Amino acid sequence: MFERLVAYLDSVKARDPAPRSRWEVLTYPGVWAVFYHRVAHWLFEAELFFLARLVNHWSRMVTAIDIHPGASIGKHLFIDHGFSVIGETAEIGDNVTIYQCVTLGGTNPTNGKGGKRHPTISDEVIIGSGAQVIGPITVGRRARIGANAVVTDEVPEGATMIGLKARSTLVPAEEWVKEFIPYGTPCDDPCEPRRDCIEKLETEMRALRAEIDALRAHAEPARRSGTED
Repeated sequence: MFERLVAYLDSVKARDPAPRSRWEVLTYPGVWAVFYHRVAHWLFEAELFFLARLVNHWSRMVTAIDIHPGASIGKHLFIDHGFSVIGETAEIGDNVTIYQCVTLGGTNPTNGKGGKRHPTISDEVIIGSGAQVIGPITVGRRARIGANAVVTDEVPEGATMIGLKARSTLVPAEEWVKEFIPYGTPCDDPCEPRRDCIEKLETEMRALRAEIDALRAHAEPARRSGTED
């Protein structure tokens, strides 16, 4: 039990540069939300539904994270910050990272029966801040859901989904094979200033304007109707 706890804390620390020790990780609301969910899920599986809901209610109050007791969660789930919601029939694999204000939501069943109505999140998926993953869809292994994306369709393995409604973007192989990318958003230099890019764009704009001016200067003036020789 102790070894599993240490492995979990180390997995969180590997994905977050902020904590200086495992003890700091123990103060994270996401860690406690997962712990309380383990208790609530055990009660739910034992059909002690009211007690499971009580634990869930307490967890929501102290962590600002709402995980339904019926949700199935694998190993080493890291919820970074709070205000996320995970529905009853959601299934989450191993080593998944979820940032703040994420919803794993359900669709309204047309046949009046509950059934599977929340998403299945495969291993090593990263879900960015504010993303909404809705319905009984599957998010493939190592996929990345960008911030504020709304995902309602199946997500292929290794895809990066952005936008509203979310669409897939191609990711270079060297980015895909990286073990972890914060917020699920690959970029060249995430922490470096990009003044060089702005200067490059300004240079290209000046060149385009000069080219347009030159074309206008050499263009034949439009003839007016009735003035032909």
